[in-house]
Amino acid sequence: MAGRLRISVLAMRWGHFQWRGYARQDRYRYRSYAKLDNANRLNFDWSLIQAFLAVVEHGAVARAAEAIGATQPTLSRQIAALEAEIGAALFTRGARGSVLTAAGEALVYPAKQMQQAAHALQLAASGQSQSLKGTVRITASEMTSAFLLPPILASLRWKYPDIQLEIVANNAQDNLLEREADIAVRMAKPEQDSLVARHLGGLKMGGFASKAYLDQKNVPFSPATMGDFDWIGYDKNPAIVNSCRALGIELTRESFAVRSDDQMVCWQAMLNGMGIGFAFELLAKQYPQLVRVLPENWIKDSPVWLTAPLELRSNPRIRVVYDHLAEHLIALINNQKN
Repeated sequence: MAGRLRISVLAMRWGHFQWRGYARQDRYRYRSYAKLDNANRLNFDWSLIQAFLAVVEHGAVARAAEAIGATQPTLSRQIAALEAEIGAALFTRGARGSVLTAAGEALVYPAKQMQQAAHALQLAASGQSQSLKGTVRITASEMTSAFLLPPILASLRWKYPDIQLEIVANNAQDNLLEREADIAVRMAKPEQDSLVARHLGGLKMGGFASKAYLDQKNVPFSPATMGDFDWIGYDKNPAIVNSCRALGIELTRESFAVRSDDQMVCWQAMLNGMGIGFAFELLAKQYPQLVRVLPENWIKDSPVWLTAPLELRSNPRIRVVYDHLAEHLIALINNQKN
């Protein structure tokens, strides 16, 4: 949220009351916090509070800068500016990262209250927009973003040219309630409350390898010879290992000769003959150099969920994109046999 926001006096008074109790045990800590009480009369740049919370969450300026897409010098300057306004050091810097001082600890609660209030205000404001123009941010897995969404969103753009799209290719579960995205296409049921979640069906998955790789191996594939083949899988993500175990196939991370948590890397490794990989059937069928290795229906369908924050369903721009995605993804799922 742009602009400058004033820290709530009540929120800061809560911290003041809390620290009066601590002062009986530690007068120095109380004196440090007393400087914070002056902050009630200061205007804070919201970006400084965001920088502070990022360092609190990630434990170090370098890690926080990487997580929020800022540079380390910029984040350090923001922390220094906040400390100057408050008149107290918020962190001590050590070899293992940034450790909160007494003054920093006192600021965490009111800062988080500000963050929650800012998110609520942003959601409420977005929900009031009645225009079919502006930006809609969509998040989906790397493979879904690269191969399934583009033709669907191309037709949307022709129909609603004033709606701009941001596509976040990310396998992580983004927090929609904090506006990391407006709409998410995910292969697992969302766990967050206060979300509109619609199960659209399941995408069929299969095990495939390039014809060139199989010709070079020159070994007939069967359950008995599975160990003779190179497998392509995730490095830290346990999804493939867990799915195989459900089928009675015991795999570990070391079972994969080629490992990457980037789905596009795994896909390209399979296309280029590095081993047996896993992919959407409807996608693999478009590549004649790929051959099905695992029998059909061995792997469970990957469920497709379409989610959005409840408040944003009253926003016509979000609703249009949400409904368009639902319609075309359902058609894609229903046409898998064709």
